[in-house]
Amino acid sequence: MSTVQGYTTDTFASLRDVFERQLDSGEDVGASIAVMLRGELVADIWGGYTDETKTRPWERDTIVNVWSVTKTMTFLVALMLSDRGELDFDAPVAKYWPEFARAGKESIEVRHVMGHTSGLSGFDVALQPEDLADWISAQALSRRKLRGGVANDAGLSPRDAGILIGELVRRITGTSFAQFFKSEVSDVLDADFHVVYRNRKSPALVL
Repeated sequence: MSTVQGYTTDTFASLRDVFERQLDSGEDVGASIAVMLRGELVADIWGGYTDETKTRPWERDTIVNVWSVTKTMTFLVALMLSDRGELDFDAPVAKYWPEFARAGKESIEVRHVMGHTSGLSGFDVALQPEDLADWISAQALSRRKLRGGVANDAGLSPRDAGILIGELVRRITGTSFAQFFKSEVSDVLDADFHVVYRNRKSPALVL
């Protein structure tokens, strides 16, 4: 029997039971759940383990990979720069990132990147999984040809949206997206949210 720790209101007590069964069945190795309802924290529970061998217990402050939520953070930073008058959504991406204009992409505007309509969903070169955490992948995107040779083509960018916007942030601010996000967002809000990437010229960066 797994031990679920934490707190729920009486109304959400059954959530603990469901979570317990999920861990006992092996459907989940470990997890945490927090539920806010009308500004009230009605559930904050955690349990299980952080590894498949079940040697490291899941703690209240265990950090997890949030996947697509990182897109939201990159878009948030872009909106901040727009609000400050430093990023124009109607301007060509190449205004800030000159190399991006290669391979017929000179007409792509920042709004296209923000709206997943740049015709650049995915990469056209083979990349290893670790390459996606390496900022060198931005260079691959700058060389990429438009899908079908057409701009303004809708297509979700699950793996490159953050890189495209992050490179714009880097070009405008002169610092990495991770560093800018830390100093301007997470530190200001005291949020335990971190962006991690690596650079082949240096060890992994955790910022």
